[in-house]
This record gives sequence, C-alpha cells and structure tokens, in this order.
Amino acid sequence: MKSTRNYPLLLSSQFLSAFGDNAILAVIIGQLTVMQKHGAITESALRERSALYTSLLFIPYILLAPLAGYLNDRFAKTTWLTGGNAVKLLGTLVCGLSIWFGYIWQAPGYVIVGIGSCFYGPAKYGILPEILPSERLVKANGMVELLTLSAIITGAVAGAFMVDRLSLVVCYVVLAAIFGASLLLNLAMDRSPSNPGTRLAPSIAEFGTHAAGLLTAPRLGRVLVGTALFWVCGAAMKINFQAWGLGVLHLPNNLQVSLLGLWLSVGVMSGSILAGRLHKVGELGCIRRYGFALVATLLMLWSVERLGFWRGLAVDAGPLRLFPWVLCLLVATGLAAGLFLIPLNAALQSESDPTRLGKTIAVQNLCDNLGMLLAGGIVLVCSKSAAWFAFPISSGGVFLVLAILVSLVAAWLRFPTLPRTGAAGR
Repeated sequence: MKSTRNYPLLLSSQFLSAFGDNAILAVIIGQLTVMQKHGAITESALRERSALYTSLLFIPYILLAPLAGYLNDRFAKTTWLTGGNAVKLLGTLVCGLSIWFGYIWQAPGYVIVGIGSCFYGPAKYGILPEILPSERLVKANGMVELLTLSAIITGAVAGAFMVDRLSLVVCYVVLAAIFGASLLLNLAMDRSPSNPGTRLAPSIAEFGTHAAGLLTAPRLGRVLVGTALFWVCGAAMKINFQAWGLGVLHLPNNLQVSLLGLWLSVGVMSGSILAGRLHKVGELGCIRRYGFALVATLLMLWSVERLGFWRGLAVDAGPLRLFPWVLCLLVATGLAAGLFLIPLNAALQSESDPTRLGKTIAVQNLCDNLGMLLAGGIVLVCSKSAAWFAFPISSGGVFLVLAILVSLVAAWLRFPTLPRTGAAGR
C-alpha cells in the first residue's frame, strides 16, 4: 500500500513524539542542574546521575528488542506507532507522580517512556518502504532524521526552559499533551499491512538467528556497527554537555546548556540533508572519510577545555552568552556525524529482506541502544576515574575518549561492494 497521507502524518507524529522524548528527559535532568547549582549535589554526582537517568531509556530497547520486532512484523506498523505513543503517555503520567510522591517516581516513568519508544522505533522506519518507492528511501530517511533532530533540538530546549521557568505540574501536563497529539496523528493514518501468519515463539527464535545473520553479514554487520557508533557519540555528548557546559563554559542555567545540543543537532540535520543529495542508496565508500572527519572535530572539542582560544571570543545576546568558535565546532561535529549516519540507514533498509524489516530495525535499535548504554558507561567511568584509576578524566576528556573510539572503528569500517544480484545480508 502506498498511501499519500501516511507519509506526512508519519513525519508530523514523529516530530511530536521525539520532541516529547527529549523534553521529558530535559525536565528530569534539569532538576539535577538546579540541585547542583544550590550545592545539593557535586559536579561528579551530576555527571553520574545524568548518565544513569539518561541510560534508563535504553534498557527497554535491549530487553524487549525481540518482542518489538515480532509486534512490528505481525501487526500493522501504524498500530505500533499508536501503541508506542500510548505507552509514552502512560510513562509521562507516572513521571508526574513525582510531584507528590518524590523524585524517584521519574525513574520508572522514564523506563515506561523507553518501552513506548522501543515499540515505536521499528514502526517509524519499517513503514517507510511500505508507503514510499525505493528510490525515495535515502531522502525519506534524511527527512525523518531531520525532523527527529529538529525535535531533539527544540524538545531539549523547550524542556530546559520549562524546568527553569515553570512548575513541574505544568511541565508534565504539557508533555502529556504532546504525546497525546502524536497519538491522534497516528490514529488518522491509513492502516498499513499486517502479517497474521507471524507467530510469537518462532518470531523470537528467528530474531536471534536474524540478528546473528545481520551482524555476520559482510556489509550489514558493519552498517549496524556504524549506526551504533553514531549513537555512542551522540548519547555520550548529550550526557556530558550538562557537566561540560557548567564546568568548562560556565553557563548559568539549563536553557543555555541545552543550546549546546542545539548547535550539534543543527550540524547533524545539515549533514542528513547533504547526504541525501550527495549519495545514492548503497554508496558506503564515503563512510570512513566521514568517520575520520568526526575524529578531528572531537579532538578540537577536547581542546576547548585546555585552549582559551576557543572561549576567548564571547558574545552576549540578551540573556544568552555564546561562544562562536565553540558553536562552529559543535556544528562541524554534527555535520560529519550526519553525513556518516544517513547512507548507513538507507543501506540497511534497502539491502535487508523486506519481509523481515521489522526484525531488522529492531536489531538495529538493539545495537544502537547497546551503543547508547555504552555511552552512559563511558561518561560514568570518566566521572569515577579519579576514584577508580587514581587519575581524573574531566568532562572535556570525554571527547578525547570518543575520538579514540571513533578512530578505531572508522579504520575497521571497510565495506565490500554490493553484489549485482541479491541484497547483502538477506
């Protein structure tokens, strides 16, 4: 089925859903910044708790990936776009219980939001080949990533603004309304095909076999490692911005810290658009070059803490204090990352077996979220380095650790040529 209405409805719903995902995290983490500013917790504790709370979203993806793959192969993907948002709405309401029963309620609430995201993720990508011709997949992936990253930007900024300026009651009412609106857009979509012949036990057993087949495939195994690497970097930087912005750039509040992610995401959006114009589906010879470009920008971000040059020029724009050279570095980092990611996503979708695309996307989500959990571990280990290893790794040092990791993986990412007959990894 190629519905003309499903694609714009999908894009609108995806924007709102991703906006809510990032706004709710900003509200949760923003409360930690307020605590740190008032001396209730240390900078090290801020880094640790930011890593731990952010990682809660990734756990459901890891534990429930086989089930998510089955549900998206068995039922219409429009069903799980709706179901995922319904679960996110429930998680938001549980987070809201923290207003009356304590901060701890935000942890189970955010895990429930993560469960909703786990079911929603395979559907939003898996539905693209069902509603669009194959020649539009690269541009469609670029558009989905563009809107997702726009939502990351605006959601993080809006959540930071809300937690700085509004009561928590208002914050959670607004968040519930956002997920509710996304759910209504999903309900307005034309139903996509289902596959009633798919059964749970064989599907879950097949998930393991399918995952092993993808990970050992000459091309798609490397594609999955590459997309996971993107999310390692993105998650580690996002977690680290709170401590880096407060400790290195001396930014005064959540809103200004959230703008660091804005500049990074502007770069990723630009790279996503550019990738759709520069590369055809299956063109992966460029990936290593983009990986090494990412290494270069990460090393320059590492130098910000040590070289006053990057912070020497500061611009006051109303209540905001901006560092133009740091801004340019963040945009350049995002640009390299976006160019790195989009050809990999398009190759995964076009070269996988279309009858098992739900499982393929679920495997990708599993790998990506293992990567993001690794990112949380990297930031946590860096924050504990002085106690565990007798030498401190500062928030700026996280960028050096990421640069080393990216350089090693990029050197390994050599993609064999796609055979003329048959798709890789099938």
